[in-house]
Order: sequence, then structure tokens, then C-alpha cells
Amino acid sequence: MNSLFEEQSFVGINNSSKSNTAEITLQSATELPFASGFLWNKSMVAQINCQGYVNAQFMQPEPAKYSHAPNLEAKTFIQPEQPFYTEHPGRFVFVKNEITGEVKSLPFAPMKSTFDRFSFTQTKSEISWQVDAFGVRFNWTLSLTRNKHVELWQLDIENLTDDEQRISIYPYFSIGYMSWMNQSAKYNDALNSIIATCVTPYQKVDDYFKNQNLKDNTVLIASEAPDAWTCSFTDFVGEAGLTNPDGLHYPFLSKKIACYETPVAVMQFNRQLTAKQKSQLRFVFGPAANHEEIVELRSLVNEDSFALQKLDYSNYINSGRGCLNINTPNNELDQFVNHWLPRQMFYHGDVNRLSTDPQTRNFLQDAMAMIYIKPEVTKQRIILALSQQHKSGQMPDGILLSQEAELKYINQVPHSDHCVWLPICVLAYLEETNDTDFLLQSVSFAEKGEMATVAEHIELALQWLLKSTDERGLSLIAQGDWCDPMNMVGYKGKGVSAWLTIATGVAIKQWLDICQYYLPPENGHLVTHYSSLLLSIKQRIQQYFWDGKWLARGITDDGNPFGISSDIEGRIYLNPQSWAMMSDVLTPAQLELVLTQVYSQLATPYGVTMLAPSYTTMREDVGRLTQKSPGVAENGSVYNHAAVFFAYGLFLQGHGQKGFDTLLRMIPKVDCTKTRGQLPNFVPNYYRGAYYQFQEYAGRSSQLFNTGTVAWFYKALVDGLCGVKGHQSGLMINPQLPDDWNNIQVQRQFRSANLDISISKRSDVTKTQIWLNGEAIEGNILQGLQADTNYQVTVHIPAPQEVKRQLIIVMGVSGSGKSKVATELANDKNWVYMDADDFHSVEAKEKMLQSKPLNDSDRLPWINRIHTHLNMLFDNQQSVVLAYSGLKQVHRALFRALEFDVNFVHLSLPTELLAKRLTQRQSHFFSVKLLQSQLSAMETTVNEDDVIHIDNSGSLSETIDQIKQDLNNE
Repeated sequence: MNSLFEEQSFVGINNSSKSNTAEITLQSATELPFASGFLWNKSMVAQINCQGYVNAQFMQPEPAKYSHAPNLEAKTFIQPEQPFYTEHPGRFVFVKNEITGEVKSLPFAPMKSTFDRFSFTQTKSEISWQVDAFGVRFNWTLSLTRNKHVELWQLDIENLTDDEQRISIYPYFSIGYMSWMNQSAKYNDALNSIIATCVTPYQKVDDYFKNQNLKDNTVLIASEAPDAWTCSFTDFVGEAGLTNPDGLHYPFLSKKIACYETPVAVMQFNRQLTAKQKSQLRFVFGPAANHEEIVELRSLVNEDSFALQKLDYSNYINSGRGCLNINTPNNELDQFVNHWLPRQMFYHGDVNRLSTDPQTRNFLQDAMAMIYIKPEVTKQRIILALSQQHKSGQMPDGILLSQEAELKYINQVPHSDHCVWLPICVLAYLEETNDTDFLLQSVSFAEKGEMATVAEHIELALQWLLKSTDERGLSLIAQGDWCDPMNMVGYKGKGVSAWLTIATGVAIKQWLDICQYYLPPENGHLVTHYSSLLLSIKQRIQQYFWDGKWLARGITDDGNPFGISSDIEGRIYLNPQSWAMMSDVLTPAQLELVLTQVYSQLATPYGVTMLAPSYTTMREDVGRLTQKSPGVAENGSVYNHAAVFFAYGLFLQGHGQKGFDTLLRMIPKVDCTKTRGQLPNFVPNYYRGAYYQFQEYAGRSSQLFNTGTVAWFYKALVDGLCGVKGHQSGLMINPQLPDDWNNIQVQRQFRSANLDISISKRSDVTKTQIWLNGEAIEGNILQGLQADTNYQVTVHIPAPQEVKRQLIIVMGVSGSGKSKVATELANDKNWVYMDADDFHSVEAKEKMLQSKPLNDSDRLPWINRIHTHLNMLFDNQQSVVLAYSGLKQVHRALFRALEFDVNFVHLSLPTELLAKRLTQRQSHFFSVKLLQSQLSAMETTVNEDDVIHIDNSGSLSETIDQIKQDLNNE
């Protein structure tokens, strides 16, 4: 649905597919200034901003940089909401029209030039810009190799005119501040290269020997000798700075080396282009260990070798295809699911986020993503993780990927959840492959000498979880569970996690499926034993964590429950509610209450927030998450890893429409990218939240593509939306299509079989009907599928009954009791409650505080925000009670245009009582001086048959009873 006052869509994005590839093109450098793409291989990753800024790192073996900021910087990984500035590392090309003297920078920064044409394009294996200036077309393209840590850059130049063009081209590659010990750069004639060298700083003698194998050179290699060059950043920029470098205003660059100063790699190439003439330059840029390696890299810029490396890299990236290909009524979703999502999954699962000690939870969930791409990789990852498990059953905080690796940073902090992910990942692997022999494979422990089967390892992990509890049997949180920065709930050894207690139940439930379907029959006793334990866990959750309408987040070291209704901030957390749906710890009545509260307090048009309200000050018994900026990261953002758990839980509960909508809001759609600030080429780890606290910032993307979201997103598509989930005996068919889809086509690869599946809603069927190669089958599991065989599957599912969504608007002037009555009415019906006051802009609230009445220019954006939120709730099949003044007839008519079944309740009070109530209000932005202006602005409801009139002078219960009676009599 679209808002009636939706902001003008930005249409400068093209998202299209071409056979087995895909591309997204942005046609402006300024509309989405932080939009980016990313490329990676086995040893490096680069995030490339549309304006030309680049964050790149390679493994040696720890993450390291070869293109630095100009000043000292922390050796951190790519950051969320990365700020960019003029001298931020980039890959720019300055161009000078030698006839006019005009200078521009490609692709946009640092001069922020204007062009006749601009485009920024991401494909699976390339990022490129096409820019027209001076009658010349410039194509600036980046690719990588399959396994070397260098960038491959190509500049194609074409004279678009019939006139001769004389231009100078200055490729500019940031090297930046390398070391306080020793840094320099010079040009090598024999290699057509600028080579910058440094000495990695160290104090301890031992570090000298460790550093001997580091790649302390950064090299730029050109396909031909430049006409001039410079290595001195200071000399190149001069007095004018990087936005108009002095070096460009001389006939030739200075050919100056850098000697213990910040180096840069700038070359000059002069071109005299005849009519329609084309030219090309190629560059290799990256780290190198020594002269011999640079000589080896020099061969890459040869035309044939360059093209071969690009092709090899493209083949590598395209090998990461998912097992699913969909054709639905939503083309943007199709593009994302068929191309961009598996690409992001492949990045996570194939290179472990380019870390030497990935967190165990991340390592296993990223491995789960590979189940749908290369399941043999998942198997190897699980075995590696199990080999580092302790005999006690405890999993480490991080998985060491080499003998030289060490646990660092967050992995030195004890977390309590890592064992949970083992049975979840293993069951997903078994469902996809039916590799039951895997469970009987022997694997060692961290303490060498003993072996145990995979199944025994999993059971030990569960036993460790069950023992790591307090006297009530609630899971101890240590210094964090899945939520890393929740580090002060249990650091004294007493605090417990409601989420982890519930997640332990989920892990046991997964283990029960493994025992029942994939272990030999003689293990049947395990089902009885763990079923009893699961029942006990459910009882404890009900006893200690149920807060009346939702589940608490935990209990602190000092015995204080948090994430409960009495909390002013952090009142409700998403994860306990989501995982409760996965473990069935709630009754159906409780689940209805929980969902209403999630949609009342956590749901936003940009997705479901992790908690609300966001913390605005440190809460010392919760921890550092409360110190994060409100609405950012774990402090109440739309943290997609948490939101996808909610989506998956919804599908498990059969709420397909709600699950689908939750997934869809994770993708930055083309028509809302101006708010997101991101291209639809990856799911970011979060979008800003604090929706009611900092509304003008809500929805902004972090731009960070490292996230555990992707495995669960794909699993939700496979198991839920498309309903083509693996089972021990075959492929289980159980689609959950959204309301407005009548059919979809799914291509599914399953255990090396290929299935073309057509799914249609039918009003003439009462249960799912399935045909395999034209023959009707009993049940919903396709059995006996053969590898390397093609199958045609037809599925008819019942058309669901329409879910009625009602909207009751409790209206009246300020002080009439709208909020109190609407809240109570929503509680009585278990509907979502909304207060229109929450959607006023900061400026409008300030205006009312100054006793200035609002006008239509204030009200229309306000109503737009309310409509956007209502549309989101409609998409999620919610009925709503809205407290809203409803002064204008024309505005009331706008609400009737929504798809809800709408009724209005007009509350009235004597003017004297209204004034008295307003003077008794505390901390409200509405001034009593505005009462008369509201009374004057309230337009008659005569001839509006859907408005009922209620005198609110009596008690609240009397008012509610009267409203219900009048609504029932309509």
C-alpha cells in the first residue's frame, strides 16, 4: 500500500537482471551519497561508495589496510554508517581539458564535479561508473582476482564528438599515513609502478620477527608508462587541497618522491583523441611483500591476463548460486532473492567475514547459509567448530581458523549462547542433504586425545546449556548472549537471560527432530528424555518471564527483571517474543497478546525494532548497549538479524502475510531508497530505529553488509514463503503466499534434483493439492526424488479467508480524553494502539509549545506519517485504535480512503472541563492557550454516518461500554 501523501520517489535506480547476472545502476552521485557496493575474494574485501570512496582490507593473516586515511587511524574493520570526507581513501581520476583548462574529478569526489551523465553500477563481480564530461565518455571499472589481494581497475575513454579532444588524465590512488617509523614512495620505471614502502610499527623485539612476512608495500602498477607522476601527497594537493589540487595546474606532475611523509600514487597520462577514438588504461593496486611479488603482479596489467583474471573472478562469484529461483508478482524481490541475497550469503559463508577468529555464533549461522549454496562447506565448518568444543560441551567464543590465530576483542568476553547454534545448524544441514552418516562421524575436542560422534558433541552442548543455569533453572547470561553488548546483566554471575532460556528450548526442539528423524531407532529414549526437559523449560519461562502481555528480556544480577511494562526505556525486546514462537512456549492466547504488543511498540514502516523505547542513558545493570546512540545498532534499531528471527517465527506459526511483510521491509526498495540511503544490493545489519524518539533519522541504513540476517532470510524463504523445505523422507511442500499473490513459480534444487514448481491459490480447494510430473500425490512430501533428474510440480493451495482489518479513530480536541479512551479500547479488543501525537515533527511540537496553532502545511506531513504507519499495520493484518484530533472533514475523508473498515468515535466535554484537564497535564507539548483554536477548527460531522458521539464526562469504564454498544448497533 502507498501513503496518500507519499514523498516523491527517487527513480534514478535501475534494478534489472540479464540471464544469470544482475545489475543495479544509480544515476546520481548526490541523491544517495552513501550508497555503495562491495566486492571480495578469499583474501580481501572492498566496499566502494558511489562517489569514489573505498574501504578495503586484506588478510595478512589478520585484517590489514594498504590504503589508509591520511592521519592515524584505528585498525578497525569496515564501520557502520561510515563517514566520508575529502581525504578519505578513494580511487579517483582527475581529468583536465587541455583546451579550456577545466578540471573535474571522477567519479564525483573529491571535487564533487558535475557531469553531462553519471551512473554507478554494481554487478555481481564488478563495480563501475560511466561519466560524460568534455564530450568524452569515461568508464571507470573495478574488479578483483579470485585469490590475490589486489584491485583491478580499468579506465575506458571514448571521444563522443567529431572534434579532436586533448585531455590529461590523473588516476589518484590513496595510500595515506602508513607508519610513524618509516614511510616513503617512489616511481619504478621498469615496472611502470609507484611503490610505497613502510615499516610496521613495533616495540617488542618478538614483534620484529612476526612482522617480517607482512606486506609493507603498497603498489600502483599501470599498463603503460605515465607522462608524469608524483608520490608526495603534500606536493600534489599544495595550498588548494584535494578539492582543487595544485599539481593539476602545471603542465606536468612534479615527479616528486615521498620521503617520510604521507605518500600518494598519482600518475599523469596525456591523450589526444581524434573523432570517436577510444583508449584504455589498466591498473593493479594493492599490497605487496617485496620486489619479486611486484614483478609478479606486473604481469596482471597485460590485456589478456587482465581479462582472464576478471573472467576467473566472475566465475568464482557466480559459483555462489542459491538453490532457489523465484518468479513472483514482486520483481524487486525476485531480483534480490535470485541474485543479491545468495551473493551476500556466499560472502559470509565462503570467507567467514574475512576474520581469523569469527564468533562461534556467526561462524555457525554463516555456515548455515552455505547449506543452500555448497552444503559440503557447511559440513566442513561444523566439523571445525566441533573440533574446538571443550569436553564439558562448552563451545568457544570464537573459532580459530588457523594455528596462528588467537581469540581477540569480543571473543575474549565470555558469552553464553554459542552452544544453541549447533543443533540449529546441524538440523538445517540434515534437512537439506539427509546426510545421516554425518551424525555418526567422529570428531575430536579442543582437549586432544578423545573423540566423539557429531551427535554426541551436540548432546554435550545441550547438557552444558542445561547446567549453565541458576537455582531456578534459568540460563545464566555471563557477559552477554546473542546480544553482545548486553554485558552487565550477569557479570556478577547471577543474571539470567530470558532469550537464552527460550533459545535453549529451541535447541532442544531441534535436537528432538534430529533424534526422531535422523538418528538410528535405538536412540528413541532421547526423545522421551528431552521432551520432558523441554516441558520443564516452558514452565519456567511462564513462571519467571511472562509479564502479562509479553516476555521479559531477563533478570539482572540484583534480581531485577527488565524488558517489562514498568520500564520507561527498553520496555519490550523483540528476541524473546520471536523465539517464543519458535519454541511454542506460549499459549495461543498469549501469542495473540504478544503479537499485538510487537505491532504496537516495535513495528515501524522500516521494520521491527530490536527494543523500544531506545535507551537514552546508561543503565548499568544492562550494559554498554544502553550507551549506544538511541536507535542505532542493538539500542533499538531495526536490527535485521533480530527482525529475521521474528519473520521466521511468524512463518512457523502460519502467519505467512506477516512473515513476508517483515522480510520485505529488510530490502531497501527502489521507491524508498532516499530514506534508506542504500541500494537494494544487500541487507544491512541495521536500519536506524528510535522511530518515535528521533523520527527524522529513522530508517537510515548502516551500509554494513556483515550480518547474520542472510542465512535466516533465505531459510525463511525456503521453509516459509515458498514452503519447499527439506525433510528426512523428501521435499515438504507448504507454501505461505502473501495476501495479494495468486501464484508464483519456484525453481528448487534439492539433493541434486531439479524441480520446477508452480504454486497457485484456488478458491475451489480446501486443502493443498500436489501433482508430481502430472500424477497426484498423497500428503505434502515429495518422496523418491532422484539426483540429476528434472521434475514438474503443480501445487494448488486454498485461497485464505480475508482478514478483516478495522480502524477506530477516537477523535476530539486536546483534553477530551482521546489517548486514555483509545488505550483502554485497544486493550479491551487486543488491537494495536496508536497516538497521532507521536507522529508530530519536532518543529510542530515546538510550535504548539509556543502556543502557535498548526496549519495544513504542518498537518499534511503529519497525516502522511500516520498513514504510512497505518499502511504498515494493514499489511500485517492488524486492527487499530487511533487517538487523533480529527478536526478537519477533508482529513477525516483521507482516513476513509484507506483500506481499513473505518469508524470514528467523537469524544466531547464541556469547555470548562477541557480547560481544567489541560492545565493539569504534565510535560505535554500542547498549550492550554490553543484550546479555543482547536474548538474553532473542529468541523461538523453532520452527514458523516460513520461517526458516533460520546459524552466523556463519566467514568472510563462507562465510556468504553457506551462506545462498544454504539459500535455494535451500527
